[in-house]
Amino acid sequence: MPPQKQKTRKEMLKPYRQVIIALMLTVACGLTSCDRLPIYIHYEPAPTSGWEKNDTINFGIPPVKEAGYYKEELGLRINEDYPFLGLCLIVEQTVLPSGYCHNDTLNCKLIDKKGTIRGTGINHYQYTFHVNTIRLAEGDSLHISVKHNMKREIMPGVTDIGIRIDKN
Repeated sequence: MPPQKQKTRKEMLKPYRQVIIALMLTVACGLTSCDRLPIYIHYEPAPTSGWEKNDTINFGIPPVKEAGYYKEELGLRINEDYPFLGLCLIVEQTVLPSGYCHNDTLNCKLIDKKGTIRGTGINHYQYTFHVNTIRLAEGDSLHISVKHNMKREIMPGVTDIGIRIDKN
């Protein structure tokens, strides 16, 4: 029997190199495919007696850590007491410290003409609507106010209004 040739260190590590490369690729793919966490998400309850036209729901978004574009979304929750197909909302955004003010009117379609609910849920229905994409400088904060703009003074069935801010 001929003497066996001793393997070099490089030859001994060769099978492990492929495993390490595969593991690194898996981690890299996992990190790039993950959604970023929102920089702000908060819901405020609407009054249980009904959301009055003069009731403004306010959100104070803390200063952002880095400059860039930020996507603003409005979350809305209603229950079966809501009597209309849609809801008109006025969203007022003020960038601080500059004082820049921007208003958006959202015509939220909640139920189609056939009576099919467009939101998700069983007794309470959740909706998400894009508000705006806004450029913020490092250290800017936002003050967002939301009120309804319906002919009816009191809106029954609106349970919660929320704001979500994501870095684009």
